Amino acid sequence: MVNLFWASLFFVHMLSLLANVLGLVKIAMQLSTVSTMHIPKVHLVSLGCSRNKVDAEVMLGSLIENGWEITQDETAADAIVVNTCGFIESAKEESVDTILEMSEHKKTKPSMRLVVTGCLSQRYKGQLASALHEVDFFVGVDEFAKLPGYLKDFSDNEKAETPVYAARTHYIYDEHLPRVNTLTRTSAYVKVAEGCEHNCAFCIIPAIRGKLRSRPIEKVRKEVEKLVAQGVVEINLIAQDLAAYGRDQVNGEDLLALLKDLVKVEGLRWIRMLYMYPENISDAFIDFIANEPKILPYLDIPIQHASNSVLERMGRDTSIEEIEKVLSKLRSKIPDMTIRTTLMVGFPGETEQDFAELEAFVSRQKLDHMGCFAYSVEAGTRAARMPDQIDDELKQARRARIMELQQEIVFAKNQSLVGKTFEAVIEKPSDESDLLIQARIYRQAPEVDGITYIQGGNVRMGEVQKVLINEAIGYDLAAEVVENLH
Repeated sequence: MVNLFWASLFFVHMLSLLANVLGLVKIAMQLSTVSTMHIPKVHLVSLGCSRNKVDAEVMLGSLIENGWEITQDETAADAIVVNTCGFIESAKEESVDTILEMSEHKKTKPSMRLVVTGCLSQRYKGQLASALHEVDFFVGVDEFAKLPGYLKDFSDNEKAETPVYAARTHYIYDEHLPRVNTLTRTSAYVKVAEGCEHNCAFCIIPAIRGKLRSRPIEKVRKEVEKLVAQGVVEINLIAQDLAAYGRDQVNGEDLLALLKDLVKVEGLRWIRMLYMYPENISDAFIDFIANEPKILPYLDIPIQHASNSVLERMGRDTSIEEIEKVLSKLRSKIPDMTIRTTLMVGFPGETEQDFAELEAFVSRQKLDHMGCFAYSVEAGTRAARMPDQIDDELKQARRARIMELQQEIVFAKNQSLVGKTFEAVIEKPSDESDLLIQARIYRQAPEVDGITYIQGGNVRMGEVQKVLINEAIGYDLAAEVVENLH
């Protein structure tokens, strides 16, 4: 009996040990499965304007939240997203070229998903699906935040038509959506409104993006606070027409009220305003920014032309006299004001006299930064149906003349900055050289203006420091740090 007792006890003990061993094996197998589990990777190419970039950042944030990983190597991606621009002909061509370039990766990796989002998907949703069979599905400007779900639900099963998710819902993102800031760690765009209230003869944006929809001030402020908590010191406010912010609301919120709220955000150093139609710039607005140190003396004012006859045909609600009056007020009340503009040459019916007036305006006003575009015929716009379309060769010749004139102005202005000190936001090591640091003074908006390069010194990434400009290099500047600002 005793022997039987000890034998039974030994048997129970061995079963317990075996159970423990099996448990450990099961855990090891689970850990092995977790460690080898494939994390899907996404590569995103965003084209076009800063407003489109914000949409791309929301897509990336939503994908990460749903288990995706971002990769800069398109060959390693499980999905490639091309966020397109459909504003003018050259932008459309760039978008299609990029789509076709990315589609080449599907030849070596058939399981890869190729997704096209953005303005081109919205504008040509039917045509693109029929023409670009390389694309798995298309997503428009109101449904981009749903991208993770569309990728999850996508099936390789044969479909009669390529899926297109481009319903018109008049959507606008909010501060609750995840977002990846792709600008720099120090600077970010904040889109305060979507769509446009204007009806310019050459522009297709209202048809693509819809009517003006402004975000509530409280929601904009919360997003700004989140970005500042992540280390952002410069906020770039953007919209199709920033000055029209709030005009679609009945609660009295407008750009001035928004700015008065945002300047109270602790830790925010710079507020920059981009793209403001001149007819919407009020005296009260000018007076406020003249006395508020957080708001940079920098405005992007798209003027388009300096001939009243051209402005009228364009459908612009202003005149050259009113434009120059606004510029004069800005410069008299804010002596350090930097102004960027956009001009268009070759609009239907533009005469040599019209163009001469534009040249005279550029020479007279000497604006700090400028982009000049040759008019592009866009189907669906009033301008496309106008008589007296200008020859492409003449358009390009006029554009070259304006840009050559503006280049002389910019180079002279930059030369006049040598020996002066400015606050600069220190961004990152330069892509040009390991010995240089990339920074920007208030006169330089991200991505569209020049860069201030700093060599050596007590440089602190992500901070605003005082720098001395010691050289002008074309559109760029070279400087050295002279004081740390906290």
